[in-house]
Parts: sequence; structure tokens; C-alpha cells
Amino acid sequence: MAKDILQEIVAHKRVEVEQFKQAVPPQQLHRQVEPILDFRAPSLSKALTTSASGIIAEFKRKSPSKGWIKEEGKAEEIPLSYQQHGAAALSILTDAHFFGGCDEFIRIARHQGVTIPILYKNFVIDEYQLFQARLCGASAVLLIAACLSKTQCKALMEKAHALGLEVLLEMHAESELEYADFGPDLCGINNRNLGSFITDVENSFRLAERLPKEAVKVSESGISNPDTVKALREAGFRGFLIGENFMKTDDPGQALAEFINHL
Repeated sequence: MAKDILQEIVAHKRVEVEQFKQAVPPQQLHRQVEPILDFRAPSLSKALTTSASGIIAEFKRKSPSKGWIKEEGKAEEIPLSYQQHGAAALSILTDAHFFGGCDEFIRIARHQGVTIPILYKNFVIDEYQLFQARLCGASAVLLIAACLSKTQCKALMEKAHALGLEVLLEMHAESELEYADFGPDLCGINNRNLGSFITDVENSFRLAERLPKEAVKVSESGISNPDTVKALREAGFRGFLIGENFMKTDDPGQALAEFINHL
């Protein structure tokens, strides 16, 4: 079971990326990105290290394990509301098939006035997707160790940096910690097993001490209690990625404000 859903997602992503390339050839996409390369996207790592809350609020309408969480959730409203209610940064799901997202959601959020860093949350397996992330207004991309060989991960990280994107490298198991040697801007520990979807926050505590001391550490998934954030902060974490906990409420921005209030 451990890798099933992840393998399924990655297989689907390969097909999807080829379709994107048919629609907009790589050269054309590169030309579209070129004019904006001088523009610096707001830094995710800096936002987290200077923020009192460190919360990366996630706009996530659907997941493979839960189905629709908030099908009516609007990119015109929720991301900006998160910013207004104190999020240090945002994470926006851009995978359509499994998570009900799209790149357009990031464009819309920026258009509505979101100025804080936005993480491009997807399953990145091809440098084409890095150009897509840069084009829609993301500040950082997620690279998932479990999806990539070390060679792929290193190459994608270097390309992301060349495009002015920061990298949040997500690890879930001890065997993946070596990926942190490539110098990501942020090191994420996912508390959710991407194969079985079992969530265990202990994973963050267990792996934190094995990460480089200077790493900006982010704990992802399964955080629903302000006390957990306090304990994670004491363990050296600076970022806390929370989505479902807010998205399943009537007013995600208000839910975030209350959560921060408890901190």
C-alpha cells in the first residue's frame, strides 16, 4: 500500500505534463517566463523565519483520501482572507485531477491582492512545471523526495533557483533525509504517509533533529491544534502547513484567525 496512490499520481502527472507540452511547447513557455525573471517573488523562507505564527495556510478544495473538502471554495476569496487574517504564507494546490486545483488559482489570488509568498503545491517531476509555477506568480515550489531520484531532485532544485523560485523539499522517511544535502531553501517533513494516508505528527519530532541545524524546517499535514504548533516550534520548526483544518470550516480565514489567537 505504501506507495500506491503516490505512484498513481506520478504516472498521471507524466501524462498530464506531456499534454501541457503539446498545448504550449516548452520554448513558448520559456519565452513567456523570460520578461518576469527580473521580478523577485516574495521569499517563503524569510517570511517564515520572521513571522510570529509561521503558518502556511493552504487553499485545498479536494484530496484523494477525503474527496471534496470545499468544492465551492473560491480562489477569489479564501487566499486573500488568509492573508488578511495573519497567514505568514500560502500554499495553493495546483493539481487538477486529484486535488481540484489549477495554476489559475495562484494568478487569481495575486490579482485579488495577495502579496505574501505562495507555495506552488503540486507533484513536480519535470522542469516544465517550474516554468509554469514561475509564470503564475508562485514564490516557491514543492519538491517531494518520494517522487524523485536524487539526480532528478538536484537538477530540479538548481533549475528552480535559476528561475528565482525557492524550494520546499518534502521528506517523509529517514531514508530521504540525504536529499537535504542538495541545499533546499526549506526542509519539510510530511506527517502524512503519501501511500497509506496515515498521519502522525510524531514524524516531525522524530526527523527534525536529523535535519541540518540551519535548515528552515516546515511541518506539513495533520496539524489541528495550536499546542502542536507550540511543541513543534520548540523542536525547531518555523513553518506549519495547515489546510484541511481551515478549509473544512465555513470561513477558512476566520478559522485561521482563531487558531493564531490561541497561539
